[in-house]
Amino acid sequence: MSTNFMNNTPTKSVDILVLYYSRNGATRHLAELIAEGIESVPGASARLRTVPAVSAVCEASESDIPDSGPPYVENKDLEQCAGLALGSPTRFGNMASAMKYFLDNTTQQWLSGALAGKPACVFTSTGSMHGGQESTLLSMMIPLFHHGMVMLGLPYSHPELMNTQTGGSPYGVTHFAKADGSAPISADERKLAIAQGQRLAQVALKLAQ
Repeated sequence: MSTNFMNNTPTKSVDILVLYYSRNGATRHLAELIAEGIESVPGASARLRTVPAVSAVCEASESDIPDSGPPYVENKDLEQCAGLALGSPTRFGNMASAMKYFLDNTTQQWLSGALAGKPACVFTSTGSMHGGQESTLLSMMIPLFHHGMVMLGLPYSHPELMNTQTGGSPYGVTHFAKADGSAPISADERKLAIAQGQRLAQVALKLAQ
């Protein structure tokens, strides 16, 4: 709760978690644009977090702090957030194992209902145009439905959904990065990512009233 000193009336403020996994930077870039959209809405702030990679090699491990970028997510970030934007690159039409591993360990938050009733959206990036973008978005929605979250997509009132020649989906913003990750975020993808962040923030603020 913050105070508007012009009229001394309290106004709600919300902290929204933007949680992603990214190997080559494309999904991270989408996360940053979504965060930009969130923070363009008065009263909303974005908390960027990532997850460590997982490995089949038992001796392999990540450091406690990433070499660069946002810190690793903690379960308390889920408990404290007013909304969630969840992103992962596509792995054979599914979310990456690192994100799945983190979500598999949120049983306590499920039992306590920490996320129930909070708004959420999803986003992804693929190396090929038809590389399973929508199935990946749906795979990320499933555990969020189990947590009782209110899922948000992108309405076709955004003309970029009809005009895009790269990524874009009513289920959530997507990016076509090419196999080598060389394709930059397109103008349409950028607008959709910012719009998705704005929509998430606006709904979170309404639910917080």
